[in-house]
Amino acid sequence: MSDITVEITHKGSDVGSPQPDLLPKGFSRCPSCDRPVKADALQAALQVCPLCSYHHPISASDRLEQLADPHSWRTVAAELRPLDPLSFFDIRPYMDRLQKAQDETGLAEALLAGRCTIGHRRVALGIMDFRFLGGSMGSVVGETFARLVARAVEDGVPLVVVAASGGARMQEGILSLMQMAKTVVALESLSRRGLPFISVLTHPTTGGVLASFATLADVILAEPGAFLTFTGPRVIEQTTREKLPPGFGSAESNFAHGQIDMVVPRAELKERLAHLLALFEGGDTSGLEPVQPDKAPLSRGSRPFARALAGAKKLALSPRRWLFGGGQQD
Repeated sequence: MSDITVEITHKGSDVGSPQPDLLPKGFSRCPSCDRPVKADALQAALQVCPLCSYHHPISASDRLEQLADPHSWRTVAAELRPLDPLSFFDIRPYMDRLQKAQDETGLAEALLAGRCTIGHRRVALGIMDFRFLGGSMGSVVGETFARLVARAVEDGVPLVVVAASGGARMQEGILSLMQMAKTVVALESLSRRGLPFISVLTHPTTGGVLASFATLADVILAEPGAFLTFTGPRVIEQTTREKLPPGFGSAESNFAHGQIDMVVPRAELKERLAHLLALFEGGDTSGLEPVQPDKAPLSRGSRPFARALAGAKKLALSPRRWLFGGGQQD
C-alpha cells in the first residue's frame, strides 16, 4: 500500500495560533503582570512597571542619563572596535552580527565607558548594554574595562560598573574567556590604590561576567528581580539532578544568601550610589566626624568610632542574666 500525503489548507485564522495583541495606541503590555501600561507612565517611572514594579531592561544611554550628572560625561576608549580573529561563522558571519548590533544600538561594543560625576562626585563609569549581542564580553569589552580601570587609577576616583550580560562571547572562543582573567587583574591595580569599586547587577547578569569583575566589588547592588547566576536553572537541575527552589538566581534570593549587599529599586539607584560614594570618601554622609587637622593630638579612644567600639566591647563582656533566667542583661 503506497503512502498518501494529504495537504490541508486552513482558511481564516488558525486555531491555537497567536492572536495579535490589540492594545490602545500608546500602551504596551507588561511581560510580568500582563497588564497594559501607558507608555508615558512607563517612561516617567524609568521603565519600571507602575502596576507590578517589574524592571524593564534599558539601554546603556538611558542608564547613563539616569545616573550621570548632566553635562559631566566624557567617553573612555571610544576608538576601540571589535574584529573577527577566528573568522567565525555559524548561521551568519560574526562581522555581520557585529554590524547589526552596532546599527541597532548605536554603540561600538557592549560596554560603554567614561568619566562623569554622580551626585557631584567624580567616578569612572562603565555601563553594559544587553542589546549588543546579549551584553557578551569579547576582547574589546575586556580591553575597554581595563582602560576604564586604568583611568580610575590615574584620576584617583572610584569605579562604578552597571553589568548586564549573558557571559563570554562564543564567537571569539578562548579569547573571550581570557577577558575574565584580564578584568580581574585590572581590578588589582584599583585595589592597590585603595580605590573603591561599586558593582550594579541588572537583569540578567550571568556567565563569565558574573564570575569575574561583576562580583569582585567592594559593594554589590542589584535591581529588583534581576536574574543573577553563572548558568541557567535547567542546566543546573540536569547536572545536579535536584529541583531548584522557587526564585533561584533572583536578586532577592542572592541577597538572602549573602551574595550581594543590597537590592535597590531603579528610582533610588542614583541617590544610593551618591551616598555610597560619600561614605567611601569619608564625608558627612558617613555619620562620622570629618578628620581634624593635627593641631591638638587627641587621646586614644576619643574618636567616635573608637568610642562605639569600646561600647560594643563592654556590652559583649557584660553578664547576660537573661541566659540564666535572671531577666535583662546588665
